[in-house]
Amino acid sequence: MDFTEEQVNRYARHILLPEVGGVGQAKLLQSKVLVIGVGGLGSPLILYLAAAGVGIIGVIDDDEVDLSNLQRQVLHHTTDVGKPKVDSAAEAVASINPDIKIEKHPMRIDVSNAAELISRYDLVADGSDNFSTRFLINDACYLAKKPLVSGAVLRFDAQLATDRPLFGPDGEEPGPCYRCVFREPPPAGQIPTCAEVGVLGAMCGMTGSFQATEVIKELLGIGESLAGSLLIFDGLSAEIRKIKVNRDPGCPLCGDNPTITDLSIHE
Repeated sequence: MDFTEEQVNRYARHILLPEVGGVGQAKLLQSKVLVIGVGGLGSPLILYLAAAGVGIIGVIDDDEVDLSNLQRQVLHHTTDVGKPKVDSAAEAVASINPDIKIEKHPMRIDVSNAAELISRYDLVADGSDNFSTRFLINDACYLAKKPLVSGAVLRFDAQLATDRPLFGPDGEEPGPCYRCVFREPPPAGQIPTCAEVGVLGAMCGMTGSFQATEVIKELLGIGESLAGSLLIFDGLSAEIRKIKVNRDPGCPLCGDNPTITDLSIHE
């Protein structure tokens, strides 16, 4: 594609990178990413994807901005309190980069809409805050053969993973899925929520920024993919660990004899 003079100026620091260049920047502008959750992780993720020039960003969230969100959800402002989060996201993106189209989905993702929504996009980034949604997204992305970059934060701890249910750009085998690591959702109430035990806002910013980096790498097919690894951050000790994760042959979704072949398990 031909860049306008304004686009050359806007994306100059990307175009200078040999791994991106003009071809890569054009690919970003033609890419479509679905971000699930416009909260602590979705906020920095959406801002950086928009600034990077990802052409179409779908945002799905049925919540409104609350004053308690602003400690970590940096996409929203005090004047946005009471506003639907997808509207606040669209306004923030428009003020950063008019090249970008925001597709607003003011709803919760569930078994009735997950497959259709995910089919519209090249890649999904999960910033949801509950296990039932996380497992639904994992299963839907695997069945649709869409890459998934997911993050999670609680207190001072964070996790990041990429699940790639298709061959990589250099012929890498499809990686493990979320169920290879965590077979099924924990019993209700076993794992506390951020609302119950808190979360350091800056940890959300760091994790969402890492997510944006991994999303861009997957879209462009550059660098070493996080597929097959689990990245763990400990904010209090400033330690980052990268743990290798293998595909589980007994996984009910991506194993040798899968028992999950559609989303009916989530009904």
